[in-house]
Amino acid sequence: MAGAAPSAAPLPQTGAPAPAETARTASEAVLSIETLRKRDDFLKAARARRKAGPAFLLQARKRADAEADRTPPDRVRVGFTCSKKVGNAVARNRAKRRLREIARAVLGRQGLAGWDYVLVGFRNSTAQRDMSALIADLEACLEAVHMPRRPAPERERRT
Repeated sequence: MAGAAPSAAPLPQTGAPAPAETARTASEAVLSIETLRKRDDFLKAARARRKAGPAFLLQARKRADAEADRTPPDRVRVGFTCSKKVGNAVARNRAKRRLREIARAVLGRQGLAGWDYVLVGFRNSTAQRDMSALIADLEACLEAVHMPRRPAPERERRT
């Protein structure tokens, strides 16, 4: 090339993170995430714990030990769904892409191993809410879902 300085320093590569960024402490361990694909898994999650956020519904359940043959117990599984009420295929796919992104950002750090999560998108709000707000909403929903359940009050039995 004419005019290029032969002694120019090479530009740093931007794709690789710095060594300090790759080091993680034990408390920041990231769990591997799998995607739910079977209808039965979605139905089981729908019958379990749930917490609604402003832009999505989080359904969560602890997998039974008998299910360990299908998925190792040290993994988090997550599913995404949006009904046709969310909009046409473009709107549903956009909402699911945003749900996948917040799950990738949060569930690897704050999800519990051996749990299944399903994120259900809402009409308009899932696609339009700010991403930082969506991440904060998922963190709050996870905290609420993982809290121990209060025992149900005892009812008087009629005789």
